[in-house]
Amino acid sequence: MTKDHTISQAIIRNFLGHSPGWYKLTIIVFLIINPILFMANPTVAGWALILEFIFTLAMALRCYPLQPGGLLAFEAIVIGMASPETVMEEATANFEVILLLIFMVAGVFFLKNMLLFTFTKLLINVRSKLVLSLMFSAVAAVLSAFLDALTVTAVVIAVASGFYGVYHKVASGKHFHQADHDSSQDTEVQELHREDLDRFRAFLRSLVMHAAIGTALGGVMTLVGEPQNLLIANVAGWEFIEFFVRMAPVTIPVFFVGLATLIVVESTGKFGYGAKLPEPVRTVLMDYDRAETESMSAREKAMIIIQAIVAIFLVFGLALHLAAVGLIGLSVIVLATAFCGVTEEHRLGHAFEEALPFTALLVVFFAIVGVIHEQHLFEPIISWVLTLPETTQPPVFFLANGLLSAISDNVFVATVYISEVDAALQGGVISREQFDLLTVAINTGTNLPSVATPNGQAAFLFLLTSALAPVIRLSYFRMVVMALPYTITLTISGLLSVLYLL
Repeated sequence: MTKDHTISQAIIRNFLGHSPGWYKLTIIVFLIINPILFMANPTVAGWALILEFIFTLAMALRCYPLQPGGLLAFEAIVIGMASPETVMEEATANFEVILLLIFMVAGVFFLKNMLLFTFTKLLINVRSKLVLSLMFSAVAAVLSAFLDALTVTAVVIAVASGFYGVYHKVASGKHFHQADHDSSQDTEVQELHREDLDRFRAFLRSLVMHAAIGTALGGVMTLVGEPQNLLIANVAGWEFIEFFVRMAPVTIPVFFVGLATLIVVESTGKFGYGAKLPEPVRTVLMDYDRAETESMSAREKAMIIIQAIVAIFLVFGLALHLAAVGLIGLSVIVLATAFCGVTEEHRLGHAFEEALPFTALLVVFFAIVGVIHEQHLFEPIISWVLTLPETTQPPVFFLANGLLSAISDNVFVATVYISEVDAALQGGVISREQFDLLTVAINTGTNLPSVATPNGQAAFLFLLTSALAPVIRLSYFRMVVMALPYTITLTISGLLSVLYLL
């Protein structure tokens, strides 16, 4: 009896891991009321499921959405809100996106040494914080346009973690690659004032946020920049160049508005920006980089050169659309590992750890989308918007997508809206020209206003849940505050571009 009671307690305690008790209770309530609502009114139950799923996304810091969201999706299929066949159809239709997440993120993992080397040189050689911020944001934007925002964010996290790790190692007295250093050097480093550490954290925090915003600015431009872009491009039938050209009337002006916003917040020091790299910290990083460069072996130099060549192949392969994006990512894995001597299975496995949780979550998205399709939940809303004058429809779509993306997830929102608009096109409700305009509004609407919150973009959520965030004191609230000026300027400029430039 006691043993059974202990096991039952353990089962309850294990449910959703270390999530707060109120969160676990909320999920249980959701799971109980959904079958009741479905029997009473399937439409009400469908909308309740959507709100519940959005709740799991918003509470991502409490518990990764895969588990609670997956339970809701599993229950929806069991009670008949959607069928397993529908989920499979959704996943199959978006197989390119799944391949992108699996192989592209892993492929860039094997280019990390070259990227780390490049970013480190940028940090220590550019003394102006404003210029450095512009470079980080612009480089992140360009990389995101040709790779994807999640991958670039992973690189930025690795770079910032490397910077902090070097400083922390030296400040702790564990000096680098110098067998002949004396104790006075360690003592001097250890005496760096606490204020320098706090300023260094603020410096990294602002730099990382600028880069994260840069991934959004670049990610919206191309079909590989964000996962939902590829979803949208597949439905619209657009290749790499066509996607870029159609988005350009909105994305190009917004890009420059984003850089202008960076200049203003860095110059004024508002919203948590403006912190500069303390000189004692710069000295530590420069000494470390010098020691690393001097001790770099021929093999390590060759690896960086090879990775740079593979990166060039990656950019040209994507730009010319030589193959599906995921297959190009797979080719990057093969080339980068073969010529860099990575041949052990366990060394390959680490590259897939970052992307697979989100890939699994994406398939859960498709289950929720299946419910929306089978229950026809969005048809009334889409039908109402499509009754508006044609010139009004794109800005309304932009704002509607932006608002929902900011509180949930842009992949989820884009998947739903592009599917419904495509259905309207197939049904003869709208013309192909209007479909193209609405597609641009959907893509930009899900990508730009969604910078408002960490749960709006996968790359932002990845940053917030990384090991770097607590180190540099980047909380959910602080990220929202730091993103606020960008949210305002990007949303307004994007809306005006949709209104007057499309």
